[in-house]
Amino acid sequence: MSVKTGFARNNKRAPQWCAVFFVATFSCIASFSAAADTQLLDVEKDELKFGFIKLTDMAPLAIAYENGYFEDEGLYVTLEPQANWKVLLDGVITGELDGAHMLAGQPLAATIGYGTKAHIVTPFSMDLNGNGITVSNEVWAAMKEHIEMDGEGKPIHPIKASALKPVVDSYKAAGKPFNMGMVFPVSTHNYELRYWLASGGIHPGFYSGADVSGQINADAFLSVTPPPQMPSTLEAGTILGYCVGEPWNQQAVAKGIGVPVITDYQIWKNNPEKVFGLTREFVDENPNTTLALTKALIRAAQWLDENDNANREEAVEILARPEYVGADAEVIGASMTGTFEFEKGDVRDIPDFNVFYRYYATYPFYSDAVWYLTQMRRWGQIEENKSDDWYSETAKSVYLPDVYLQAASLLVDEGFVQEADFPWDTDGFREPTDEFIDGITYNGRTPNDYIESLEIGLKQSSPNPGS
Repeated sequence: MSVKTGFARNNKRAPQWCAVFFVATFSCIASFSAAADTQLLDVEKDELKFGFIKLTDMAPLAIAYENGYFEDEGLYVTLEPQANWKVLLDGVITGELDGAHMLAGQPLAATIGYGTKAHIVTPFSMDLNGNGITVSNEVWAAMKEHIEMDGEGKPIHPIKASALKPVVDSYKAAGKPFNMGMVFPVSTHNYELRYWLASGGIHPGFYSGADVSGQINADAFLSVTPPPQMPSTLEAGTILGYCVGEPWNQQAVAKGIGVPVITDYQIWKNNPEKVFGLTREFVDENPNTTLALTKALIRAAQWLDENDNANREEAVEILARPEYVGADAEVIGASMTGTFEFEKGDVRDIPDFNVFYRYYATYPFYSDAVWYLTQMRRWGQIEENKSDDWYSETAKSVYLPDVYLQAASLLVDEGFVQEADFPWDTDGFREPTDEFIDGITYNGRTPNDYIESLEIGLKQSSPNPGS
């Protein structure tokens, strides 16, 4: 199922809003006033099809559609859910899709030729945080023996993977594989799950040119499962845990089949998550269209976070519809509205579990791209050592902050956003941070030093995995 937007939809709304005298008339005037303030660009292509996966963090696309932000920019947009991340990426590469909600690693991997070779770029980072790691009830019961509890008998968070290690070791001793799911080889989820496991002494395995399973020397065996299928795959016993975006961790709680043990916010505070991906060719041929869609997405992200997340309940109702995420509103709202449920009944405040706008969430930082590239090298997806300059140059070939800031500048001039909301003077690199679960400092300007600082993983002197 797909949904479409265009000027006809705006016209359709007008009589409904203006039906009641005075109040509705004011609303109608305000609506058309906002649209009139938009400086319409001479877009090269006004009919567009965008793809997405049924996850909470596709929200900027849904809100840009539902609130008429695409319409305001003169764009007729179709939103179409995709079966999995590979189908989505292939659709963008072939031109079946004009752009898509993507894993941050997808444009980078495609551009460097890991998997399908194509130059994919992004002018817009869609969100921060939003993922979790869930284990089966059986595994959770075994983990609890190694977790410190507070005075009320509840686990002290964040829970480190060292609590899982004895469980993994027991499987290994019994000759049984400890299988876990992640959504795609170059997904945030793969790298976050690997980071968490490795920080607790559990080897998640290497990739090599000859073996792309990612399971060389592994203690825990990771494989791909599409996000909506994670709970049922866990319930079937095919996997013992997984890392995925919402609402599929909260779904495990709701069904009583598993327990989320940690969120990615606790693994790396305010980590970059999805991006909006386009081909380089599309951007070159449609610069005004690219600006227009970026403007619409920035406005949607602002709406999602404004007034201390005041619009989140409405967003939950929208995302619960079958044409978007299609999960129960209660399940989506369990994380989208600033809380997160771990063990059944153990609901904790995590107001920044989903961040769409604050903290410069939508700006495409080069240092975010570099971190993903370091993880590709760490686990063998990049087979050879690369210079620090290579990491920076690759990031700059994929992330497009100039396009983003041009779109933001237009929105400031139009009065839709505040100038203070954007990092105008940045060089594209965040300041070094040690807000990881293992306390290791990441500096995007010195990626090789960072790789060397990680205990488990390839180093400059490491032999090729499997050799």
